Amino acid sequence: MPDSHSFATRPYDLVKEFVVALVAVSLLTVGLAAVFSSPDEPAITLSGWAKAAPADVVATATAELAGTSVSATYGAPYNSAAEGQKVLGLPLQKWGGVRIPVDSADLVLGPLATRTDAATKGAVAGWRAAPEATRTAWATAYGEALAKVTDGDPAAVAAGDYGTVPVLAASFLDTARSGGLEGQLVSNGTFYGGDQTRTILLLSDGAYLEDTARAQQLGGDQWGMMNETGDYPGQPWMWLYTFWYQVPPFSTSDNADAQVWALMMVLTLGLMFLPLVPGLRDLPRLVPVHRIIWRDHYRTHPRTKG
Repeated sequence: MPDSHSFATRPYDLVKEFVVALVAVSLLTVGLAAVFSSPDEPAITLSGWAKAAPADVVATATAELAGTSVSATYGAPYNSAAEGQKVLGLPLQKWGGVRIPVDSADLVLGPLATRTDAATKGAVAGWRAAPEATRTAWATAYGEALAKVTDGDPAAVAAGDYGTVPVLAASFLDTARSGGLEGQLVSNGTFYGGDQTRTILLLSDGAYLEDTARAQQLGGDQWGMMNETGDYPGQPWMWLYTFWYQVPPFSTSDNADAQVWALMMVLTLGLMFLPLVPGLRDLPRLVPVHRIIWRDHYRTHPRTKG
């Protein structure tokens, strides 16, 4: 047996190879991440919303009190304000019923009821004591006044008959800034209190959530999609569902949600019953792509007749 010491030798720098490999892989990782990765954006919070767009919070609170926000006029499952979306004239949304009743004004008054300062307590009491028509007139007038000033700044609103709405909206903004609004809205009477419905409705009623989404190309008429970091496969599995919103007639329809749902149900049923649909079930035989993929198998196991 030859002696290993009799073979030729040459110096080998293991540390150098390790460093070169580490640098190369690191550069490749950073480069690919810069090109193909999704931004790891933090979740939007009510506190962050209040700090980034305080005027939007005030305007949204006013709309909730006036009953003119998107959620207040949405219909089922939150209220009976509208029939909702239809498919072929069938009011599917209305048929679902009001299963998650949400009073838009309570999105504002509920959290404020826990405050102890005299101004807020007096404003809440004054609001509840006023007739419904008066409350609606106050909130509507204040909302219109906010829309007329630059950037919706409450400090620039002209004097008017707004009742207790300015105080309620300002207190609501303070509560949101402090971070106390999340807990008030998420708590739903259960032990864990993890229902985010009211939080999402409130955010959706404002402009900040949509503006943030559009900045990331995530608007309803945009093609962007953001992967959910650390939760594979994240959102990409929804591509087929969201795809239909980008093409006519869904992209221009007021009933797009219901129509896309109906289409996806039809496609799902088609996939489920594919083996039973004449013509479609014969595609593997008529277009034998599988025989190309498994050509080695079919070469050694030729198909026999009979």
